[in-house]
Amino acid sequence: MSITLLLTGCMTSASFVVDDTTATMTGVINGRTPDRVATLIEDHPEVTTISMLYVPGSMNDESNLEAARLIREAGLSTHVPDDGEIASGGVDFFCAGVTRTAEGGALFGVHSWAAGGGLEGGDLPTDDPQHSLYLDFYNEMGIPSEFYWFTLEAASADSIHWMARDELDDYGLLTD
Repeated sequence: MSITLLLTGCMTSASFVVDDTTATMTGVINGRTPDRVATLIEDHPEVTTISMLYVPGSMNDESNLEAARLIREAGLSTHVPDDGEIASGGVDFFCAGVTRTAEGGALFGVHSWAAGGGLEGGDLPTDDPQHSLYLDFYNEMGIPSEFYWFTLEAASADSIHWMARDELDDYGLLTD
């Protein structure tokens, strides 16, 4: 998939298809995602892993982090298969897995967040309270705060940085 697709394409809401102990996730994380995750957990207690096939981001950061915290509370793992592609809020969601794995061809895209008026996360001083939403989340998930600062610098909000395998390792995104 291309950067263009990630930034402007797939607007299908995140959904899950269950096969045995794996729920394959595709689509954009939005306001409906926390309810869909809660239903998945309730209706499919056999699921142990969320396999993220194509999750290009989120439309609502608060809903994304709420859904991600449900994954962590349920003790689920996250995985990106060889042909998987996750970016932006999809990477945040991935970080909620109690174990986090990815195959060699998996793609992880990160960039700065943006607010109205063209303001980007990297434009704010490091002590600005707007950073706490993400810093608190990463801390809860055991991801070093350096990862957050890296995402702000890696690419602007209208671009994407595809992480190299050593970057995934350096920032502790993978547990195995």
